Amino acid sequence: MKETIIQLLASEFAGSLSADDIGRLLEIPPSPEMGDYAFPCFTLARVLRKSPVTIAEELMKKIMPNEAFEKITAMSGYLNFFVDKNQFAASVLSRALAEGYGRNKTTATVVVEFASPNTNKPLHLGHLRNMSIGESIARILQFRGNNVVRTSINNDRGVHICKSMLAYRKEGGGATPQSTGKKSDHFVGDYYVLFSRNAAADPSWNDQARQMLRQWEAGDEQVRELWKTMNGWALDGFRRTYALFGIHFDKEYFESDIYTFGKEIIREGLERGVFFRRDDGATVVDLEAEKLGTKVLLRPDGTSVYIVQDLYLAVLKHDEFACDRSLYVVGNEQEFHFSVLKTILKKLGSPVAEKIHHLSYGMVELPEGKMKSREGTVVDADDLINETKNLAAEEVGSRYRLDDAETGQRSLAIALAAIKYQLLRVDIGKTMLFDPKKAISFEGDTGPYLLYSYARASSILRKAPAVPSAIAAGGDFNGSEIALIKQLDRFPEAAAFAGDKLSPSIIANYGFGLAQAFNEFYHASPVIGSDREQFRLRLVAAFRAVLKNCLWLLGIEAIEEM
Repeated sequence: MKETIIQLLASEFAGSLSADDIGRLLEIPPSPEMGDYAFPCFTLARVLRKSPVTIAEELMKKIMPNEAFEKITAMSGYLNFFVDKNQFAASVLSRALAEGYGRNKTTATVVVEFASPNTNKPLHLGHLRNMSIGESIARILQFRGNNVVRTSINNDRGVHICKSMLAYRKEGGGATPQSTGKKSDHFVGDYYVLFSRNAAADPSWNDQARQMLRQWEAGDEQVRELWKTMNGWALDGFRRTYALFGIHFDKEYFESDIYTFGKEIIREGLERGVFFRRDDGATVVDLEAEKLGTKVLLRPDGTSVYIVQDLYLAVLKHDEFACDRSLYVVGNEQEFHFSVLKTILKKLGSPVAEKIHHLSYGMVELPEGKMKSREGTVVDADDLINETKNLAAEEVGSRYRLDDAETGQRSLAIALAAIKYQLLRVDIGKTMLFDPKKAISFEGDTGPYLLYSYARASSILRKAPAVPSAIAAGGDFNGSEIALIKQLDRFPEAAAFAGDKLSPSIIANYGFGLAQAFNEFYHASPVIGSDREQFRLRLVAAFRAVLKNCLWLLGIEAIEEM
């Protein structure tokens, strides 16, 4: 209905206001007595050289009568629209129950890079936020019709990797994940923590790690064999966590495979005068004009810094997938890095420069404070999932009598919903506080609340003989029915806005508002056995379909029973 009003007004204001302008100005009045939608005419007063009151009154006379509205009134410079409830309800429920409601058709190809872990420690809570954002963005873009390619770069070489390797070689004693019963990436991470502790007591450990890196780069067979073994352990553990968390990648890259190829880009840039050599032999790029300083690309010894690899990978992804956009889901501490990356690509004249976008997100903190991986105070992803699952099991056990297998399955689904929703409901640009106990609540702005609402709707529909294929309303609509219908009508707008802004929080907040409207309807409007049973069953079915889409967009599995 909002779109109907926008198009109606756009035809009246041709040349004065665009449809987008009207959409931004259109309001939902604070009270139903003031209409379902309201358009303020104050913006037009200067253009039309009339008072807002006069403009509203003239518009009212032009538009009415119109079968889409019960009435349109002019009041204090506002044009108030009262929609025809029967027509509005029929239209919304028909669309909400149709295949593809809220979807869009485009032909763009978008690469979304996320996760991108180091292979010296297990995935942690920060990775869970990264993964939640990356997967949700990928789904939102898919829902809007884009061809989405999910990628990840495994940072599997460098001195930080050698630190875990050195600690294992010195103190591992031949232990393996299998012999210790530890998940393999956790096993590797223990040695990274061990290295940090030992290096704090004996700084020569740092020199030994750097020497090991030189041996790795020289192709030392023993070092390379240890590297392959420990990387294999880390990657195997990562993939188990990815599967548990419900994500996958279409293409995984490895730093060890590509880190040398960017040097060719630097060589070409030198020949063209984009880069230059300093007196000490380092190759640098001057970004002073862009207020980014001078950036070293190749050290005096000819080795490359990390951004050289990123230059190559940016071009590689563009060439492999012919993408229209390339998104990087990376924490906000790397904003300077991506500004430099984009600027260098511009200086090189690469078409990739205008296609890359750093989707910057804020860090996650715990009630206890910040996490520090080298001190072993990070909350590992698997541990957090298990802790949240145990909290969910307590809640499920207090409400239902289920066998252990069913309790385990439901508890895991609820735990994942709790974690993902909590990590996505906050605007991704903001630093956030994660509290597992609050996240698992079945009430309030939480993932379990949305799951509970979905399960409640599913229960109603299971008890019904069938959902009618056409609306059978008529009569007076109560406030809870209309409020829910209006929320359902907003879904395509929310999905489009989330795609435009690359913001999962828009879907999370919309889904919460939708669930609230449904639960208010549920308490105010009996369904089975009521004189409006057929209409209300159709309304419940529409709610369930739209909420399922919201959950999917957030990477959350809908469950039929809690």
